[in-house]
Amino acid sequence: MSLADMPPLRDALERHDLLARKSFGQHFLLDLNITRKIARLAGIGPDDVVVEVGPGPGGLTRALLETGARVVAIEMDSRFMPILAELSEAADQRLEVVQGDALKVDAAKAVGGVPAHVVANLPYNVGTQLLINWLTGPFLPLSMTLMFQKEVAERIAAHVNDDAYGRLAVIAQTVCEAKVVMDLPARAFTPPPKVNSAVIRLIPRAVIPPPQELAALERVTAAAFGQRRKMLRSSLKALGGGALCEKAGISPDIRAENVPIDGFLALAKATLN
Repeated sequence: MSLADMPPLRDALERHDLLARKSFGQHFLLDLNITRKIARLAGIGPDDVVVEVGPGPGGLTRALLETGARVVAIEMDSRFMPILAELSEAADQRLEVVQGDALKVDAAKAVGGVPAHVVANLPYNVGTQLLINWLTGPFLPLSMTLMFQKEVAERIAAHVNDDAYGRLAVIAQTVCEAKVVMDLPARAFTPPPKVNSAVIRLIPRAVIPPPQELAALERVTAAAFGQRRKMLRSSLKALGGGALCEKAGISPDIRAENVPIDGFLALAKATLN
């Protein structure tokens, strides 16, 4: 059986008696028109290697395989292994499934050390931590096209002085260009979540701060946004407060939400010198 001959995903779910599990943050995206659009937005083609997290019954997986790409899917729920094995067979074994917790799986090792993209409808309960791990860890994908709760996607793409601007925006946009490229209503999923979703695309910048600066940036943003209503002289007190701000050329009398990304980078560097 080829990919084109495979039955609709709803039929496969019924045949395998599969239901989404709340404990895993599962919401299935079964509409192939939508998943194919996500694959197009990700710019995936035949020469690409793609990491997918939480494929579930394989709706997005099927769309990615249709592009001719090789897909390494990380799935914790063993119930989906038979349905994903069928999909791999239909795609001439271009799908490899790694069973495990995506927070613990070494993605670089899983793809054999080759450069790879990440395209995923991320489980709601671990999506943000996975993104931080990719942005600050040893495995930085060639691109990331990720689905989050809409509120989270807006936080990633937010600009200084926006209500949604915070630690996630600073870290994400220090490493990548970030843009929301697609909105999805809750009714697009099975079962429908209580919130709408959005797809965000992240492309790594040509120049990225070294690991020690990113680690310092994490510490500074955690402190600053952990007490976001306070002035920096207070919220950053444990890291040097007003003296640190003066060293970085930042006013100690403003709040975290008013500090642009380059300002946070200056603060991070000042903690290292």
